[in-house]
Amino acid sequence: MTATPQPTFAHRLAALAGCAYMKLVELTTSTRLSGEFIPRAPEGGAAGAGRAIYVLWHCQQVFLIYSHRGRGIAALASQSKDGEYVACMLERLGYHLVRGSTNKGALRSLIQLIQCAREGYSLAMTPDGPKGPARKAQKGAVFLAQKTGLPIIAIGGALSHKLLARSWDRFQVPLPFGRGAIAYSAPFSVSKEDDLDAKALELEKMLDGAVLKAEELLGAA
Repeated sequence: MTATPQPTFAHRLAALAGCAYMKLVELTTSTRLSGEFIPRAPEGGAAGAGRAIYVLWHCQQVFLIYSHRGRGIAALASQSKDGEYVACMLERLGYHLVRGSTNKGALRSLIQLIQCAREGYSLAMTPDGPKGPARKAQKGAVFLAQKTGLPIIAIGGALSHKLLARSWDRFQVPLPFGRGAIAYSAPFSVSKEDDLDAKALELEKMLDGAVLKAEELLGAA
């Protein structure tokens, strides 16, 4: 079993700076919403209204992770060294953290996420992370939906002011003093009889549709 990396002072300092920066972005960004997101109280509890598996493309995670902080969500963070920065930021923002990915520690992380769902958490994943291909959904999220009975809700974001990193997914860094939009899909269920490959393709279309809706909402502002 691969040991989970331990956060260093540099990781924690970077997470603190990142959260402070995103607070500035939030305070200076006018954000519009489309669709419905029902947060569950962070205290835990039985399965009920509002619990879901929230999915978003890896490139949009900074904007969307910050926007949904403190909502009783268990999130998956990579076990890589770079993933340690994300993990520290997630913890600071009130997420329940699970370490792993769809290719490293995958089975262990999926089992942990199923347990989190049983304990009353919603779940969050980037189905094309941690290394792509970009905007191609792997089967982890639909597998979790099948095993937990939770619906999937796709989240798409759009920003008028952002930097694009030279990474495999053109990672988006939000900039302050702009406009933003967030769109939510309708709940998407996966039954025990469903083919996971077909459902993963359907999930891709839902995520792309949510991003397109957010971009349309941003353009109409």
